[in-house]
Amino acid sequence: MPQSLTNLLVHIVFSTKDRYRFLEEETIRRDMHSFLGGICRNANCPAITIGGPSDHVHLLCAVHKSMSVSTLVGDIKRISSTWVKDKGGMLTKFHWQNGYGAFSVSCSNVDAVREYIDEQIEHHRGHTFQEEFRTFLKKHQVGYDERYIWD
Repeated sequence: MPQSLTNLLVHIVFSTKDRYRFLEEETIRRDMHSFLGGICRNANCPAITIGGPSDHVHLLCAVHKSMSVSTLVGDIKRISSTWVKDKGGMLTKFHWQNGYGAFSVSCSNVDAVREYIDEQIEHHRGHTFQEEFRTFLKKHQVGYDERYIWD
């Protein structure tokens, strides 16, 4: 086959360091999500939707065939962390957690995942990030050691 054709849809989830609520202010949270979308676009990995409450982010994107998920997430975290620290105040102490979760999404599930991400504020009125992340790991059959997934 002379071409490589892909449609790699990935739901990426990561938290602020120690789940600190750096993104509490709606304007900062909205600006962060928009900025993350720009990073994805520049990496040729267009975001379908981005959302989350004050302490973590959910990002659904199409990962380009030449990009690894780990490189994409590393770039997203590095670039956005530098950007938000320039906003001043408490944001100068901003950090993302070290790790992340990345879960494959089939085309038939895009609408459901998009809706889930878009409803994050409401969802987290009843569930913590840790509860949600454990649920993802179990649903996607990802083995983990509780001692090493939180920072």
